[in-house]
Amino acid sequence: MRILIVLSLLLLPLKAQAAVFNPQSFTLDNGMQVVLIPNTRVPVVKHMVWYKVGSADEQAGKSGIAHFFEHLMFKGTDKLKPGDFSKIVAKNGGQDNAFTSYDYTAFFQTVAKDRLGLVMDMEANRMKHLILTKEVIEPERQVILEERRQRTENDPGAQLREQIDTSQYMNHPYRIPVIGWAHEIATLSLEDLTTFYDNWYRPNNAVLVVEGDITMAELRPLAEKYYGPIPRGPKLTRIRPTEPPAQADRRVIKKDERVRQASLQRTYLAPSYGYDQGDARAPYALQVLENILSSGATSRLYKSLVIDQKLAISAGFSYSPNRLDISEATFWASPRPGVSIDTIEQALLKEIHLLLEKGVAQDEIKRAQKSLVNDAVFARDHLGTGAQVLGSSLAINMTIDEVEDWPNKIKAVTKSDIDRAINEVFKDKYTVTGILLGENEKS
Repeated sequence: MRILIVLSLLLLPLKAQAAVFNPQSFTLDNGMQVVLIPNTRVPVVKHMVWYKVGSADEQAGKSGIAHFFEHLMFKGTDKLKPGDFSKIVAKNGGQDNAFTSYDYTAFFQTVAKDRLGLVMDMEANRMKHLILTKEVIEPERQVILEERRQRTENDPGAQLREQIDTSQYMNHPYRIPVIGWAHEIATLSLEDLTTFYDNWYRPNNAVLVVEGDITMAELRPLAEKYYGPIPRGPKLTRIRPTEPPAQADRRVIKKDERVRQASLQRTYLAPSYGYDQGDARAPYALQVLENILSSGATSRLYKSLVIDQKLAISAGFSYSPNRLDISEATFWASPRPGVSIDTIEQALLKEIHLLLEKGVAQDEIKRAQKSLVNDAVFARDHLGTGAQVLGSSLAINMTIDEVEDWPNKIKAVTKSDIDRAINEVFKDKYTVTGILLGENEKS
């Protein structure tokens, strides 16, 4: 899931040019937004339904419900037997899948254009007529618990990341893993799941995005036929607690015999598209900064720590702007053999202090801006990019116009914008430092 989230964030710039994807949109009478992204390169369409609900919307003590439905939606309905959905898609030459994030859950199919009505019929059917029983829920609960064991409990790096999140977010539900805590997944009841489904899986809480070789004149009657009759659900408010100010630095150290490569992460809370902390330009400035610091072998951190000082085998900086609420920015590095974790930490801190002291150069900014816009152009031919970007953006309450204006926002970033963002996010801020070590390594 984290890979999917990262992919979505990396692709966000790609859709943000109207000349590339030229989206069209309308809203059904029941409140469901419909977005078309024409792409006539191949006679194929990507059909995505995005629900504005993710793990951060779960009731306290009920973690894992949003991800549970990523699985349960492939079970039976009043028309389909369990497993039939994917079998029918595959039989018709298509592919389907789903994913869950903090802020949304999405289901998608890629099929030939003439099969679009088929998948729309099935997707609309499971929005309203999913059959939930104990006999359906219990086997899937075990599948999810096993998924958690494989992806998290058997992975020291994933375990460390969970602990970093619980330290970084002291109050916000982003502190809870998307998949949920195992002890809470084990106690989710049929009533819990039914209530969640009835509340959130409604057309007025969903966005339909179709990208491919189809016109609005063809799509609109299909959307009205299959999704239009579904009744509107209750008006929902996404209640999210805010973060209190941190009062101390926090360190999380994970030692495990399975670790073969030590690593260090240093994370800071940061603004996002949905939470700009009073500076609407900051998310764009931080994206330019990310490119400067961590865009390959010539980027600032890699060049300094890996090439010049020869202290690390990898180093970089990551930032995720595509959140409904506050996000985070992370510096990271992995030491070369023979280099202590303390040495690499001090070297990384020196780079952060240098950034605070001198900021970035104008030529670095120009190169980063050109790189980001070029990346958008190079990837415009990928079917599904537009659907991914528009869906994830609309699911956090961005508008199409805001997404379309992305290249202009990036090109408008100035040195003062970046310097201001650097000082706001990194200067005199309490942080979380995560360290991953082998069982016998010194911390």
